[in-house]
Amino acid sequence: MFSDALKVLRERGHVEWCSNDEALGELFRSEMVTAYVGFDPTADSLHVGHLIPIMALSWIQRCGHRPIPLAGMGTGLIGDPSGKSKERNLLTIEKVKENVEGVKRQLASFLDFDCGDNSAVLINNYDWLSELTFLEVLRDVGKHFSINAMVSREYVKSRLEDPDKSISYTEFSYVLLQAYDFLHLYKNYGCRLQMGGNDQQGNIISGVDLIRKKTGGEAFGATQPLLLTSSGTKFGKTEEGAVWLDPARTSPYKFYQFWVNVEDQSVEKLLKLFTFLSLEEISDILKLHNQSPHLREAQRLLAYEVTTIVHGAKSAETVRKASGILFGDSFEPRELSADMLSILAEEVPSGPASRNFPVPLVDLLAAAGACSSKSEVRRLIKGGGLYINGDRVEDDARDVTENDVLAQHYLFARLGKKRFFMVLFQ
Repeated sequence: MFSDALKVLRERGHVEWCSNDEALGELFRSEMVTAYVGFDPTADSLHVGHLIPIMALSWIQRCGHRPIPLAGMGTGLIGDPSGKSKERNLLTIEKVKENVEGVKRQLASFLDFDCGDNSAVLINNYDWLSELTFLEVLRDVGKHFSINAMVSREYVKSRLEDPDKSISYTEFSYVLLQAYDFLHLYKNYGCRLQMGGNDQQGNIISGVDLIRKKTGGEAFGATQPLLLTSSGTKFGKTEEGAVWLDPARTSPYKFYQFWVNVEDQSVEKLLKLFTFLSLEEISDILKLHNQSPHLREAQRLLAYEVTTIVHGAKSAETVRKASGILFGDSFEPRELSADMLSILAEEVPSGPASRNFPVPLVDLLAAAGACSSKSEVRRLIKGGGLYINGDRVEDDARDVTENDVLAQHYLFARLGKKRFFMVLFQ
């Protein structure tokens, strides 16, 4: 018996529009459905915004159906104009190939590619789009598209009406290739459903129509929300830029903190969209959260769950503990792992020091750059505001020895309530 994935997706906020709710729901309940989402490899990593369609595919697979993540190498060479106010810079084929490999590695963390009949299938549309001739596109695809309808689309209309903007024939024709992708997957993989963001509705409808015109068959489309913050900023964007899934682009700690800092009014929606917690578990954490919103219990759970999905349980636990330390949790210094200390060193100011032990603590902190002068260190000690490896320093004559060094390289200092510094021994 197959589960109604559409019902699950709706309950969790993953569907805002569907081409035919009733028919698609019945299809999900009666047979294994193949569904796809395309990812144009404009970068070598996916970002937080991509997590919505990825999670949708994962839920579809959990309900017994088959997901197809489509690496859009072919369409990525052109660039989707949907939602864009200006022409994209075209990427080289070498760069797109590099980006595809990065995206492939990340998708493998979310979907099961070896679980039997509903195993996920990773496909690259360059495999068939690169074989199409221009004449075939015009004769077999283009004739089914109305210029009137294409020009009436908002993103096209806005760029045609603004003398300072333009849209090339290349971007204008993108929809033909996306529609052809759906037709190819329908014919060769039995794919009946395409999902994408709300800005993709027009492109998805075009694919559904092309399948009907070319084969007489019925396919379906559904769109997902494009999230914005209360200030109107695109969700997943920070002052530093996008929040990436690649730990080399966005550290697991910064990734975790992004979720901890989401707004109260959004946390319920985000727990449903970005985690595998049951609706009952989400309801329970929200009740707890509402009793003491300042503790941010819902955000902390959200951060831990999403970080676990993306970076693994070990990394999630490490950054959770690191976050707790930086926000005032007590800790045993000797229990801090080298990984945690490395994370802390990346997130707080640090300075080098040589291993000339013993060395006066006052001299060490001033030389490493933790304080502007030795007198500042002494004032902190006198005021009870200096902690070394979690212990308050009472004596300004204290020396630092080899025994104070954590994981062979680190000395962790707290200066006042919210300032931290890591001494890095060479």
